[in-house]
Amino acid sequence: MPVNVLMPALSPTMEKGNLAKWLKKEGDTIKSGDVLAEIETDKATMEVEAVDEGVLAKIVVPEGTADVPVNELIAVIAGEGEDAKAVAAAGGAPAPKAAAQAPAAEASAAPVPAASSAPAPAAAPASAPVTAQAQAGARIFASPLAKRLAKEAGLDLGAIQGSGPHGRIVEKDVKAAIAGGGAKAAPAAAPAQAAVAPQAAPAPAAPAGASDETTKKLFAPGSFEEIPHDGMRKTIARRLTEAKSTIPHFYLTVEVEIDALLALREQINHGAPLTKEGKPAFKVSVNDMVIKAYALALKAVPDANVSWTDGAMLKHKHADVGVAVSIPGGLITPIIRAAESKTLSAISNEMKDLAARAKSRKLKPEEYQGGTGSVSNLGMFGVKSFAAIVNPPHATILAVGAGIKQPVVQGGEVKVATIMSLTLSTDHRAVDGALGAELMQAFKGYIEKPMGMLV
Repeated sequence: MPVNVLMPALSPTMEKGNLAKWLKKEGDTIKSGDVLAEIETDKATMEVEAVDEGVLAKIVVPEGTADVPVNELIAVIAGEGEDAKAVAAAGGAPAPKAAAQAPAAEASAAPVPAASSAPAPAAAPASAPVTAQAQAGARIFASPLAKRLAKEAGLDLGAIQGSGPHGRIVEKDVKAAIAGGGAKAAPAAAPAQAAVAPQAAPAPAAPAGASDETTKKLFAPGSFEEIPHDGMRKTIARRLTEAKSTIPHFYLTVEVEIDALLALREQINHGAPLTKEGKPAFKVSVNDMVIKAYALALKAVPDANVSWTDGAMLKHKHADVGVAVSIPGGLITPIIRAAESKTLSAISNEMKDLAARAKSRKLKPEEYQGGTGSVSNLGMFGVKSFAAIVNPPHATILAVGAGIKQPVVQGGEVKVATIMSLTLSTDHRAVDGALGAELMQAFKGYIEKPMGMLV
């Protein structure tokens, strides 16, 4: 049976994508794992891999096409033994109704995952089509390779839960069943219900602002240029509006002296080993040290290292710190995983790599989704202080200002010190004032006595 290739949801916020480039052409033989195309999302450029074997019979959406909706047919693969030309003429296989509807429901309602694992494409969020068809006696959707492997192993395909598009059974599903000593069937009703399970009642919509035309009438014709919003800017606007409208924000500001931190940074960088090219192996920044200190503070105050859900508080075992990075047209927050356990040099090099790939929109979804807290630093632009908006599923975000030399009183004497202003924004549902203050005290301790970050 032909295999429909659909526009995947490469992130929970993705609704449309741009089909930037086809890496296979019609008539090419396709193997599981082959890269078919490059998709530009609202945040990154991603590669789409094939999960089935066959021949690329028809490209439905040409490269360069913008705003292709998630789950729209973009290509058709002819299965083993099928006539590619006939498949192309037929236009592909009809998608099961339940399978076609479920991903759309999830794509519009799914929150950003708090876990660090890579999200599954929206074309394969539920296994309802496989198990329901198996129990109803209808045809089971499986790749040719999966069918062959199951037959050789004597496994019942109807009892294997698929992870491919629309719950299609692919090679890895059969191999997992073989490794587990058999295939375990999933209850027919549960997966189908999970795909459309209702969430908590949405918060009231924020009042709408002035219409486009009303705003334009405030300015003389020809005095402005209209620059249409791209997908990233629309996503940023929507998510920040939702965050500010639905999350009760609470703010705490402290000032810390960073002279000891600056001195330690200089020593660390001075002692950096040289590479074969004669360049330092790393160059630690103040921001790298802030990331490390914040991660250690989150571990020291575990009740603040949480994510809010309506049913429970998610208390995280590691401090996965997101770092706001400005990129053309917007910003993105790549994640330093388990930052509390990494050295300053490792954080520095990882941050440089993530920032570089963020600017070229080459980050993978698992590199910018999730996280347990985040840091936004505008100090390098001379900003003294500011308050950031919480980025769910994080419960806190630390806004970092510039280090400024100013007079301070120490031991009854006036001295000059470098002072940095920091503001913690918290989701007040998860982190109360006293808990936030405890987190800031722990953070201040690591910043003002930075040797504690090295032991």
